[in-house]
Formats: sequence, C-alpha cells, structure tokens
Amino acid sequence: MMDPKTPFEDSSNFDSFMFNSSSRRSGVAAQSRSNSIQEVGFGHSGSTRVRYGSKGVDSEALSMSQKEISDEDARLVYVDDPERTNERLEFAGNSIRTAKYSIITFLPRNLFEQFHRVAYIYFLVIAVLNQLPQLAVFGRGVSILPLAIVLLVTAVKDAYEDWRRHNSDKIENNRLAWVLVNGVFQQKKWKDVRVGEVIKISANETIPCDIVLLSTSDPTGVAYVQTINLDGESNLKTRYAKQETQSKLPEKEMLNGLIKCEKPNRNIYGFQGNMEVDGKRLSLGSSNIVLRGCELKNTNWAHGVAVYCGCETKAMLNSSGAPSKRSLLETRMNSEIIMLSLFLVVLCTVSSVCAAVWLKRHKGELNLLPYYRKLDVSKGVEDSYKYYGWGLEILFTFLMAVIVYQVMIPISLYISMELVRVGQAYFMIGDTRMYDKATNSRFQCRALNINEDLGQIKYVFSDKTGTLTENKMEFQCASILGFDYSSATDSLENEQVEYSVQADGKIIKPKMMVKVNQELLQLSKSGFANKEGKQIYDFFLALAACNTIVPLLVDTSDPMVKLIDYQGESPDEQSLTYAAAAYGFMLIERTSGHIVIDIHGERQRFNVLGLHEFDSDRKRMSVILGYNNNSVKLFVKGADTSMLSVIDKSLNTDILQATETHLHSYSSVGLRTLVIGMRDLNVSEFEQWHSDFEAASTALIGRAAMLRKVASNVENNLCILGATAIEDKLQQGVPEAIESLRTAGIKVWVLTGDKQETAISIGYSSKLLTSNMTQIIINTNNRESCRRRLQDALVISRNQRAVSRVTHNSDGSSDAVSISAPLALIIDGTSLVYILDSELEEELFDLATRCSVVLCCRVAPLQKAGIVALVKNRTDDMTLAIGDGANDVSMIQMADVGVGISGQEGRQAVMASDFAMGQFRFLVPLLLIHGHWNYQRLGYMIIYNFYRNAIFVLVLFWYVLLTTFTLTTAINEWSSMLYSIIYTALPTIVVGILDKDLSKRTLLKNPQLYGAGLRHEAYNKKLFWLAMADTLWQSIAVFFTPLIAYWGTTVDVASIGDLWTLSVVILVNLHLAMDVIRWSWIIHAVIWGSIVATLICVMIIDAIPAFPGYWAIFHVAGTGVFWLCLLGIVIAALLPRFVVKYIYQYYFPSDIQISREAEKYGNPRDNGSGQIEMLPVSDAPPR
Repeated sequence: MMDPKTPFEDSSNFDSFMFNSSSRRSGVAAQSRSNSIQEVGFGHSGSTRVRYGSKGVDSEALSMSQKEISDEDARLVYVDDPERTNERLEFAGNSIRTAKYSIITFLPRNLFEQFHRVAYIYFLVIAVLNQLPQLAVFGRGVSILPLAIVLLVTAVKDAYEDWRRHNSDKIENNRLAWVLVNGVFQQKKWKDVRVGEVIKISANETIPCDIVLLSTSDPTGVAYVQTINLDGESNLKTRYAKQETQSKLPEKEMLNGLIKCEKPNRNIYGFQGNMEVDGKRLSLGSSNIVLRGCELKNTNWAHGVAVYCGCETKAMLNSSGAPSKRSLLETRMNSEIIMLSLFLVVLCTVSSVCAAVWLKRHKGELNLLPYYRKLDVSKGVEDSYKYYGWGLEILFTFLMAVIVYQVMIPISLYISMELVRVGQAYFMIGDTRMYDKATNSRFQCRALNINEDLGQIKYVFSDKTGTLTENKMEFQCASILGFDYSSATDSLENEQVEYSVQADGKIIKPKMMVKVNQELLQLSKSGFANKEGKQIYDFFLALAACNTIVPLLVDTSDPMVKLIDYQGESPDEQSLTYAAAAYGFMLIERTSGHIVIDIHGERQRFNVLGLHEFDSDRKRMSVILGYNNNSVKLFVKGADTSMLSVIDKSLNTDILQATETHLHSYSSVGLRTLVIGMRDLNVSEFEQWHSDFEAASTALIGRAAMLRKVASNVENNLCILGATAIEDKLQQGVPEAIESLRTAGIKVWVLTGDKQETAISIGYSSKLLTSNMTQIIINTNNRESCRRRLQDALVISRNQRAVSRVTHNSDGSSDAVSISAPLALIIDGTSLVYILDSELEEELFDLATRCSVVLCCRVAPLQKAGIVALVKNRTDDMTLAIGDGANDVSMIQMADVGVGISGQEGRQAVMASDFAMGQFRFLVPLLLIHGHWNYQRLGYMIIYNFYRNAIFVLVLFWYVLLTTFTLTTAINEWSSMLYSIIYTALPTIVVGILDKDLSKRTLLKNPQLYGAGLRHEAYNKKLFWLAMADTLWQSIAVFFTPLIAYWGTTVDVASIGDLWTLSVVILVNLHLAMDVIRWSWIIHAVIWGSIVATLICVMIIDAIPAFPGYWAIFHVAGTGVFWLCLLGIVIAALLPRFVVKYIYQYYFPSDIQISREAEKYGNPRDNGSGQIEMLPVSDAPPR
C-alpha cells in the first residue's frame, strides 16, 4: 500500500467557475476559453508531513493550525498598509537573532548556564569557604584556579560560537529586498521589512519573511519554490496566488485587502486564513504562503504580502532543535558521585570527630601549642589567638576537611567526558564504513552527549519504507478489469520501453524508464474501440492525473532531446506517473487550473476542478477533472482498506473479487498496492460538491474536518478501475544487518504503515521473520477481541518459556531455547488504538518482551511513538528509533537514541535525530563497533577518574590522621590544584578517544561481543567498589612506604610531600598503562609525558622562593632512598592488582578477553569457519 501522506488543508479550492448548463451562478465569470472551472488551489502543499485531525498527528507541539482558530486568535494584516497593520499591535520586525548573548549579558548568562551543573556549585562553595580566614587551607587564589580554568575554557568556547552566530545574523539582516513604498518598489534591508508590506521576489532569490502570494509571472498564478533551506528537500513545490489578486499589479493599481490568519506557530506544513478583496472572501491555505528561507525557482517574479516577520516566521520558530537527551552512563554515574559525596562526608566527619577528641584530651596544653594558644599577650592586652572554642573548632575542622578533600568529586571528569565524546564523534564521522556513496553523505553526529548509549541498545524500532527499503519505487504490476498484467510474468516479453513525444520540433522523453507489459501496452493504444479499452484509458488517465506531480523539462547533451522530470514529494506518485508515461499517458504540463496529458501523441487538456489530498483518516486522494465535452469525472486512488469500502460492490462483482485476489498476491511478495476507482459526476452532484467545498474551504473554524467530510461525501459509489503494485526494494545489506543485530542480542521491531501481508513479506526477505518462528497475529477491531487475543497469546508464550525452562533444568544444556520456536508478534494499528493508553498496555508489553520479533502494521506516527514509550517507560533497557520521514519524528524523539536516514523523504527525520546516516546497514558498524568502543572507553574512564582522585584524597586523609587532625597538608597547594587538571588529565582523555579493546573485524565477526554493553560489564557497582578497594590499598602503599623509609630521619614535610605527589602521579599513570590495549605513539607520549611534566612542575614550584618547601625536591631527590621509595611504592601498590588481573583473565575470562587473545595469537580452533563460544546475552526480565 502507499503510505498515506499528510493531508493538505485547503486542498482544492476554486473561487469562480462557469458550468456550461442552464444553471449559472451569479457574479461568476468564465476564466478561460473552455466553459469550466479555472482557478484551482489544488493540493501541492509545501510538504506532506504533518497529519491533521487524526490519530496520526506527528507532534502535538507543531501547530496551532491543526486547531480551530477564532477571531480572537486571528492576526489582521492590511495589504500594503504596514502602518495600519501595526497600529493596534506592533508585530515583530524582520530582524532575527540566533545569538544567545550580548556584551552585557554574556558573563552573567553564561555563568548561570554553566552553574546548572551541580558539581560546579559544589566547587564554588569550596572556593568561597577557602576565602574565609578561619578556613583558609590553600591560598585564596589557588583554591579558585581549578573552577576558574574550567569556567574559562567553556566560556571561551561559547563566546567563539556566539561570535560566529552574531556575524551570521548581521549578514542575514543586512540582505536587500524589494519592498513597495508609495507605489514604487524600493530596496530595503531585510531587518527593516514590516508586516503588511508588499515584497517583490525575483527568480532564484530567497524569501525574506513569510509571505502570502498575491501574483506571479505565471498567468495562472503558480510559483515554484525550493524549500531545501527549510526542510532539506530539493524537490520543487508549487504555491499559488489567488486569481482575484493575480491580475492586479501593485505598481499599477492600488491593492486594498485584509488578511485574517492564525497567529505565529511552528507548523511549517499548515496555514489557515482568509483574505477579503473587493468584497470577496477568499480562503488561504498552505499552498498560498511561502516561508522565509525558501527560494523562488522557475518563476520570473512573485509578489507577496508579509504576514510573519523575524522571530515570528515559521522557520525561526522551528530553530530550537531537538530535545536534549542525557546518556544512561552519565545518569548512572550520579549514584556513584552521591556515594563518593557520602564517603567525603565520612572522611570529614572522622577528621572533625578525631580533632574534637584530641582537643578534649589536650585542653590543658593548648596554651603551649602554636596553633591553639588561648591567650595572646604580645600587644599587652589579653586576646584569644586562633582558638574559637570547642564547638566552633569542630565545625571549622569539618569545613576545612571538605576543602582539603574536595577533589574526591572529580571536577575535571565533566570536561574530560566532553572532550572524549568530541574525539569519538570525529572518528565516527570519518569512518568510511558509514559513508554513503549514493548520496555522497557522511555519518552525522548531531548529539555529542549520548555517544556511549550506542553500546547499550537493547531495542531497535525501525520504520520500513525508506529505512529498510530504498524508497525508490518501481512499477511492477497492474490489475485492470480483473486481469493481472504483471511485468514479471513473462520476462522475455517485458522490456523497458522509452516512450517519447514530439513538441516544437524537439523530442521529449521521461527521465526514468519503466518495464512494461507488452499486452497491456497494445491494449492501452486501442483507445475507445471497446469497453476494455475505455477502462484501460481511464485507469492510466487516473495514474497521470490523480497526483501532485510537477513536470519539469531538463536539457540533455543533445539539444533536440529534452527529458521530462516528474518532481514530487512522494516516490509512489513519481513511480505511477512514470508508469503512465511509459504506457503512453505522459503528463506534460500542470498549472493551477488545468493539466495537459499527451495520450499516444495527442495532447489533451483537462481542467482541474478540485483535488483532495491524502490524509491519514481517508487514506486516499481524489481529483475532479472537467473534460472538453463538459462532462465531469472523479478519479480516486488509495489504500485497499479505504478504497474497498467506497467501491460500489453491486457493480462488477467478479472484477472486484479478482482484484482483491490480485491485491493479496501482490502484497504477499512485498509489493505496495493501491486501488484505483472513478465515477461520473452529474451537474447537481458537482454543484453540491462545489457549494459544500466552498463553504468548508473558507471556514476559519474546523476547516480541516469540514474538508475531510466534503471529500468523504463525494468519494463514494465508485466503479473500480483496477489496482497497482509497486516494488520498494530492500536496501543493500539489510538482511545481514538485521541478522547481526539479533545475534548481538538486540531486539528489532519494525513499525510501518504498510498492510499486514506486505509487512510480513518484507519481514521474511529482510530475515526479520524466519520459517521456524511461531507467529502471533493480532488484527482485531474492538477492545474485547483485543483482550482475548492478547490473553491467548500470553498463554502460548508462557507455555513455550516453561518448556524451555524444564528442558534446561533436566539435562543442564544451554541450548534449550532451540526446543521451542521463537515468537513473532504481528499487530496492526487498529488493534493498537484499543490497546495503547488503556489497561491492555501492560499485557501487550508482557507479550512483546517475550517475543523475538515485533512487527506493527498500519500504524500512525503517534502510535509509533506510543510503542517506543511502551518499552521505554517500563524497562531500563536502552531504545533506538530509526526512520527517514517526518512521520518518524515523534518516534525518533521519544527513543533514548534517535537515528535519521537521509533518504528520499526529505530531512525532517535527520533534523530531529541524534545521529544521521545514509543506509540502515550502517547501524551495524555504528552499534557493534563505535557503540561498543564508546561504551567501553567511557565506562572505564569514569571509574578511572574516581580512582585517580580518591587515591589522592586518601593520601591526604592518612596525613591528617598522623598530624593531630589539623588539616595541614604535606603536598604543595599548587600541586593539589594542578593534580586533576594538568598532572593526570590528558592521558585519560587520549586513552578514552584512541584505545580499542578489539578490532573492527573481530567485533563485526562476533556480534555477541556487543552483549558486554547490555550486561553493563564496563561500568557497574561491582567494578566501582572493586576500584575503591584497590584505591584504599594503593593509598596505604603510597603513604606508609615513605613514612616507614624516612621514619626517624630529618626529612622535612615539603620533601616527603613531593615524594607523595610524584608517586601518586606515577602510580595512576602506570595503573592506566596496565589497562591500555592498543598502544600508539600518542598514548606513549601522553602517559610518560605526564610523568615528566609533573616532575618538571614540581621542580619549578620548589624553585620559587616565595612558596613553602623551597628547593625541597632537589634535596630529597639526591638520595637513593627517594628512588627506592618510588620503586617500592609502585611494586607494593600494583602487585595485588596485577595478581588479581592475571587470575581473573586466566581462569575467569570474559568474551572480550577471549576474543582479544584469539585476535592477538590466533585461535587454532578458528580457521575462518569456526566461531568462538560466547556467553549468552542475558535477557533479564525488565525492571
């Protein structure tokens, strides 16, 4: 079936007509040489994406034009009278601003945004506390330095980006446009254009604001625009000026009019309003408005009146971007940060309690101690000296401990994660495996904050058309009069025919050739010789006329030959139009009032009296054509379910049954089907339709619903002409990609608008469905039936699981799953209507999670988002949605990770996505390679950062315990502050970007390795506590080894502090080096370079006389004990880790470690045909 696109509000509207009969309407004149309808706003909307007034609305936030508007909600625009327009309410000017800051607001606003991170507030509080004299542990400037550096780096980055935005805004606002001033067009800067002014646009110029067309260079009022700057679509769209304003040139005659339209909103695909001109009230729809950023093409000039300017234009209202998402790893990391915060509180509490006990025990000695003398008589007056009483001393000790141990919360971790993600994105973008040659497009990383989520995806929700398939339609079969004319039935007789016509001495050919059935081609040439010929004539006429295709002539290398290119937003329509041309019905010209079709060399003109576009309620479209003999016919095409309900079943019962049989056979092999029907309209029927349509199209309240009702009233009692079948081929590598994803433990669900048989056929060809699967089909049309089917299906699934469990327990085998066939759930959109948002949701979720495959057919866009939410809201598993069209946007934004395919249906999905690519098969390297790497690297980096900071804090803590809890530190204050920023930051960032635990080849060959991310092997609470236990031991080794070695000597505090600093830096870098898998010169440089850099910094700090510990490193490093201590610390600290690591990898290896060994040394059992035995990917019940 053809995936129904969005309806076009104000579809087919004509404002004046003359019907050649005894009945004439007053005040209406003929507009052309034929006595028929002329000005037709036939429905070529800017895009067919937003579904109105149905369950298929893509986004609730998109539009006010989907809602009914009242007079209070309307905007009044006086044509060519900006003063009066802006008199009551001053509308926004046309100046735009995408920059976030000004010189005045930059500092406060940027700081406000940065301090949204709680960790920054924590470090700010620490810095403020350190400024108090009673709590000053470090120098006041030093304590601010780490936070200041982080804030400064981010501020500089933000300032540079905003400076670029300011420059872009300046260029945009100073562009020039021709504006009507006192009857003459004058140039104005874009920023000075006002609502109500009339603007002249020339060919290839960009539209400066949202304008309602008044007239164009085309006599029929048509203008062609390109919306590539707005939605990425390169196909030309048609827009129309009303005939009442088309004949009036603003330079020559005064144009007085009032436009009443909806207030500014984000819906770029809808517009409602009306215009009063010369006492007439004309309806305005999305075919009459051209949006800012569009370009005028194939039209010499166009006049329009500005209705929305600047920040109120639809393009600017849509510039907010996709909603931000947070990675699962970062969310889980918060719990560990809370634990570290609690650990920090414990350390501070221990320090303060111990200090309190010590003060109580030594209260009689405080007069003799330098830091606790009660009295100061140096000035002759008794005064307290550095002692504030027992209670305050405990409080101050606690706060000082917070300052000393502040690095327990790693401030550098956030910056490190951002830099690592940028580096990972660079390599993802540059991966040639994800480069699409067909579209010359590289992988796009549009959201940098969720790279690691790609390694933990459990559910993939995929659209079918354009995502699994190419969305390049090929006409394959036609069923006419109950006969199947299939282009595949006899391949010897069928060939691609190049049909051509002569015009003005030149040959015109369709741009795309179509394989035709020779028998049908001969019958199509017979004309009206018999009834069969007439039916075939009407069938192909419907294919050529019932669409919104715009034919354009394209030059070729031969000046005598021109190609006709059918521009349209729907690949289905393009395919059917090319098919009609191949059979001799070539669409040559389309204007707002008529079409010209070359029928086997004879050009015929048909007046377009009306057109109703597709909508998600009717699932069909129709066109009303006026013939030269004054007869009127209605042609309708649509999905079989919607068309068969409006076919007159009393006519041609045999043909109808044969057609239904053909439809089933077409869809069973994966073809997309459409049914074609028609009927004659007599004078009274046509006039009734015209009256109803005119009333509906000029209504400001409920227009969309009224237009659908008018369409439904006329689309009935049809005579069936036949059916078409179009092949949408699978993209290259889709079956292999789905198989790899499923092997990796990822569940693939397909959500499509196609009919059930088509979806099942594509499911088999894509290897989503297999012959050994038990299919559970739910396609009911009431709630009770849905409930029964769900309950029956749950019984089946539980019985199968019970069989597997019993088999597993009886013989201990791990392949018990093979005893019971995997389940595949197939459910349609009608059933989902009764299930979603009801008590049946829980049962559907229970059933779906027990199934290996879920296939949803006939689903509307919001139902797609509902299915994603069904899983996302009930489980901690990560979800990914992938699609290519605007009807996938809600699904993409609902999922944890959204992937857009830059395909045939524009770029709406890409613009709403987190990642974008050209083919579905690129999902395999994206998840199995980059997702795996990103998750492994960031998971390790977070735990390493916790370890790196905790070991430093624990060394400080041990020192406090042995120095009467005074919160003095042996480590220089500058080294304390530079530790996380300079001494140890760079190695973890570089390793996080470059290290690879396994090669691409191994990861692709063994998709089961992806299960490491699903089992959270790289980051979990067990690893966190093991790292903390290791940290505790290493801190003991670092602190007590020098203490024992220098016990009883005269070494000073600064010297042993330098030793502790160097030993910690060396230790954490060697710890990192032990875990590096893929060494490169850059990793060597940063790890060993950091150690050297630390030594140099310590030497520089100790060489400054103003700092305490002057020349300490030079004294202590000249002894052999110093270097023996360094060696002893490294051995003592890392030996337990080395032993545990060896035992774990040798006796309890993971899949990754086994694969790494096989990759490094070769696996004797794997000579290319065998497989490494992997752990089963856990399919734990949802939490």
